[in-house]
Amino acid sequence: MLVSAIEHYSYCPRQCALIHVEKVFDENIFTLRGSMAHERVDVPAGMEEHGVRVEKSLPIWSDRYGLYGRADVVEFRPDGTVYPVEYKFGPKRAKKHDALQLCGQALCLEEMLICPVTRGAVYHSSSRARREVEFTDDLRQQTLEIVEAIRVMQKSRRLPPPANDARCRNCSLLDACLPSGVAAASAADAGSTLFRPGRGEVSE
Repeated sequence: MLVSAIEHYSYCPRQCALIHVEKVFDENIFTLRGSMAHERVDVPAGMEEHGVRVEKSLPIWSDRYGLYGRADVVEFRPDGTVYPVEYKFGPKRAKKHDALQLCGQALCLEEMLICPVTRGAVYHSSSRARREVEFTDDLRQQTLEIVEAIRVMQKSRRLPPPANDARCRNCSLLDACLPSGVAAASAADAGSTLFRPGRGEVSE
């Protein structure tokens, strides 16, 4: 399972299923901006910056949790600290989805390197600022619960119902998802039970 699926599921389970089960992906202005934010870190490279070893586009994995992917940046600091950094487009602001994805990276790094990874950061390209994320027990538990939910979804190969809310406006998969149409069809199905006049019974 790709680590990025954690963020997708947190944002919208149906979006996650379309990408990671149905293999559907479309670009829009927001995904293109996201790709631009990653341009600096998409090419694997290692360097030294102010005494910190920096690895870009580092392959990561966890056999224990069945995760794999790439970390945008991992800093190896002189005191032994391992510090993952995820690049995102947009201004600095707290987003649970980003934190969960970053926590998934930390779980992989801990298994690979056999060392604790307690903190990381999300770098917001628009504001050129980092937002530090602490990998608390609660965040780790939430991340693992999402991993298990994705695994169940992948096995069932069923699309979750659409959110059909404000999230949909900026989603690149709007045309593939058809949230309003699917929601309307579901509502019609729910109301299709027949009332039998004179008996006061609902036939299902």
